Amino acid sequence: MKKEKLSLKSISFSLAFATLVVAVYFFVQAQPANGGLLLTIGWLFLALGFMQSVLLKNFAYTVIILAAVTISLTFPQYFITVGEFPLKKLIVPLLQLITFGVGCTMSGHDLSGVLKMPKAVFVGVFCHYTIMPFVGFTIAKVFGFPPEIAAGVVLVGCMPSGLASNVIAFIAKANLALSVTITAVSTLLAPIMTPLLMKFLGGQFVPVNFMDMLWDILKLVIIPIFAGVMVNHFFHKKALWIDKVMPKISMGGIACIIIIITAAGRDNMLHVGLALVFAMFLHMTIGLMLGYWGGRLFGLSKLNCRTIAIEVGMQNGGLASGIAVQMGKIATVGLAPAVNGPIMNTTFSLIATWWGSKPIDEKTKYEKEGNSKFTAAEV
Repeated sequence: MKKEKLSLKSISFSLAFATLVVAVYFFVQAQPANGGLLLTIGWLFLALGFMQSVLLKNFAYTVIILAAVTISLTFPQYFITVGEFPLKKLIVPLLQLITFGVGCTMSGHDLSGVLKMPKAVFVGVFCHYTIMPFVGFTIAKVFGFPPEIAAGVVLVGCMPSGLASNVIAFIAKANLALSVTITAVSTLLAPIMTPLLMKFLGGQFVPVNFMDMLWDILKLVIIPIFAGVMVNHFFHKKALWIDKVMPKISMGGIACIIIIITAAGRDNMLHVGLALVFAMFLHMTIGLMLGYWGGRLFGLSKLNCRTIAIEVGMQNGGLASGIAVQMGKIATVGLAPAVNGPIMNTTFSLIATWWGSKPIDEKTKYEKEGNSKFTAAEV
């Protein structure tokens, strides 16, 4: 069995390398359609190889997302409409399905952390809703993006914690209970905090209706999550298959959303692509660092600071995409959320893998128990 896996891994990596090299050749020869198609195939071979590796399997989904972005940039016409049906209409129900799936895995226990570690939860949520919106606004101003593109950057910053942050916290061997609680609390606060921050910051780029955005968040996230929680509470023992099926459906849904948004905003993406990619990378990197040191400033343990860094840096890009659709600006405001997804998954997967590989020494165990005292020399 090991030989088969090793053989499949080797073949996949070899095919990925060969395909990517040929793709570069076609791009140099000014044949972007052929280059894009081969690049997509190369990403998929690379993802298959990653799936066979214990060390790299956590990055496979990110590479699949890169394949999705590549194919939608190369052949956008196939992902805008099917017949007379505009595919952007699928984004809202897909997002509702994803958040319903999240709700199916939640219970009142996920909020118990507020009572067990109120200080850490408060610091995490406070840092999230102060650091990311203002960093996003500053970056949008400094980069001088067109107003609607800039509003998308701010919108990403005003989102609650990303739904994938709990998985990243688990891989990073951070405080998973704290991660789940911060995600839950920031999501419950989103109907008020996101429209309020967007009105104050994003409103400097595009008109923002507070009540419309509040209702959008309720129907996109809060109501589906609440429905999922009810299903989990009343039918969990009768529907254990949900735990296995919904994560796969969610991953597929996220990929579809990114494909549709990328195709719709292809021309704008090509115009501001590299600058927007760098801006979103800078956004989450600054959020990660300020989140970590914000936690240290409040005297939290290093373990909890890792968790807060993840929660601050990871935004709910799916919700931002849904709001962009509701605003009727998927091809402009929706670009930053689409770009943010692959960058966020790649960056935090690398960070989580690195953090997870660091052994927990006695001092960290001591801190994990809540006995946090630190000095400048210690850091």
